[in-house]
Amino acid sequence: MAAQNDVPEVQLDSANLYREEIFTDRRAGTIRRLSPVTADGSPDPSRPVLFSGQTQLLTPAGILPLSFELPGTTLPEALENFSEGVQAAIEQAIDEAREMRREAASRIVVPEVGAAGLGPAPGAGGGKIKFP
Repeated sequence: MAAQNDVPEVQLDSANLYREEIFTDRRAGTIRRLSPVTADGSPDPSRPVLFSGQTQLLTPAGILPLSFELPGTTLPEALENFSEGVQAAIEQAIDEAREMRREAASRIVVPEVGAAGLGPAPGAGGGKIKFP
């Protein structure tokens, strides 16, 4: 059983709070607007409003969720930049998939003991064929 001290203490940063709003057309995706607020919930004009976009791409392997930052300080600007953000996120996902494929192809394959005609592994079970 874990002791009480093993559980990390998690606290929100009261100087870095945002109110989240979600806008969607229920078809292409969503835009999240993060508006900075103070610890009492009132607007904090000293920090910028942040926008991010989310959509899904249907691939042969299934649905791929895409998330991306959107430049802009207003919702109309974020809407205008949504398409470019989707394109950049798709390109990044394709680049990451290519890199993962390259890494997988370049792994060194170490044969198991007894593989490649090096003889049976110690203690290896045998089939019904016996060699003299």
